[in-house]
Amino acid sequence: MRRGPTEPWFVRAMLIMITVVILLFILVLPLAVVAHEAMADGWAAYKDALKDPGTWSAIKLTLITAAIAVPANTLFGIAAAWCISKFQFRGKSLLTALIDLPFAVSPVVAGLVFVLLFGPQRGYFGPWLAAHNIRIIFEIPGIVLATAFVTFPFVARELLPLMEAQGSDEEQAARVLGASGLQTFFRVTLPNIKWGLLYGVLLCNARAMGEFGAVAVVSANVQGQFTVPLYVQQLYDTNLMSTVPAFAVASVLAILGLVTLIIKTLVEAKYARELKLAAQEKKVAA
Repeated sequence: MRRGPTEPWFVRAMLIMITVVILLFILVLPLAVVAHEAMADGWAAYKDALKDPGTWSAIKLTLITAAIAVPANTLFGIAAAWCISKFQFRGKSLLTALIDLPFAVSPVVAGLVFVLLFGPQRGYFGPWLAAHNIRIIFEIPGIVLATAFVTFPFVARELLPLMEAQGSDEEQAARVLGASGLQTFFRVTLPNIKWGLLYGVLLCNARAMGEFGAVAVVSANVQGQFTVPLYVQQLYDTNLMSTVPAFAVASVLAILGLVTLIIKTLVEAKYARELKLAAQEKKVAA
């Protein structure tokens, strides 16, 4: 076997050094600054910032929002990926493009769209909602809607290539053998996509907990309606004498992000292996 062309050692070393330097400045240095500023006044001040009722209120709202938006997007992602990968129909490419829409639209614009739709004064449906005492904008439902919008492509986009690579032969065989739709899904489809599904859920959850722009618009920074990112900004703007509270709460997001990254790395290896096996099986079947 002939070896393919390789770059000179100094070119590879230079590329590696550039990559490491960029990662240090963009990723490692900001995390180090967050940790340093959070502990600037000592461990006691750090604990006091995390014990503050406002901090727990923001964490609670963030968890509630993620607990609603992530499962909803998981169900949508599975349904969309199943529909697109297993069936042929008109408008299939349009549906795929619509799934990618939140990637192209600014979160702030998405938040403004929800305000225009459900706003209590100028929204298209606002007067009707107000007449029936239903409040969406500037309340928790608006925060959940905005978060769900900006995060709904993640699960679908992770499952689509995997389910397309696997094809539908196993599902068709299960149906021929008498399995129902639910049995086919839980015994055939779900085991084949479990790692890709978990990978997409992790990405969706990380984005849901860290979303700022869309949530800021639909909540309008109303007191008591802060998610953790909004609460960090509020602490930073109001506590001019000390940045410890803001960075202490920000460290919570940083820790969650690191945990997510570790789990994501482990799942990614399983997911890549599963995708490769699916492609090989499809090639053999062809």
